[in-house]
Amino acid sequence: MLHKISVPDMHCENCVKRINNALNETGIKFSVDPQTKTVTVDGCEHCLKTALTELEDLGFTPAI
Repeated sequence: MLHKISVPDMHCENCVKRINNALNETGIKFSVDPQTKTVTVDGCEHCLKTALTELEDLGFTPAI
């Protein structure tokens, strides 16, 4: 199942790199689109919650 997370405070390539690095460590399947400021998670509710937690820990304000 695909879950789209809005990350309105993703402003630059450095943000994208930080997100990629953090989520890569979790083993979650995901993609980051800086143009639409979204992260798409491919997985279950647990994967979604893990991604949201990681984004919050990085200082972002994710929204579903």
